[in-house]
Amino acid sequence: VQLQAFGGGLVQAGGSLRLSCVASGRILGIWAMSWYRQAPGKERELVARITAGGSLDYIESVKGRFTISRDSAKTTVHLQMNSLKPEDTAVYYCDFAAKPSNYWGQGTQVTVSS
Repeated sequence: VQLQAFGGGLVQAGGSLRLSCVASGRILGIWAMSWYRQAPGKERELVARITAGGSLDYIESVKGRFTISRDSAKTTVHLQMNSLKPEDTAVYYCDFAAKPSNYWGQGTQVTVSS
């Protein structure tokens, strides 16, 4: 099974983007679906997570601006990003945490211009 992430692009500050990550097949045992990001020269950080039970978690800097959601079949996860800021510029990666393995998408570039 592979994950395909898309939806990134170049947007002005204050704009919006919607990222999506789609699995090529069903993954059993998913306990969380997440979006991470990595900016140049920085470590990869967890941006948002939705658990199998529907619990949500966001880093402080995106609260109120980003919304993570998934489909009931747990094959697709989205990240709606509003009020984007230049500091949101990064490569965004999706992750499906399952037992016994994690599945990572290839990353999609988000660039926010000031």
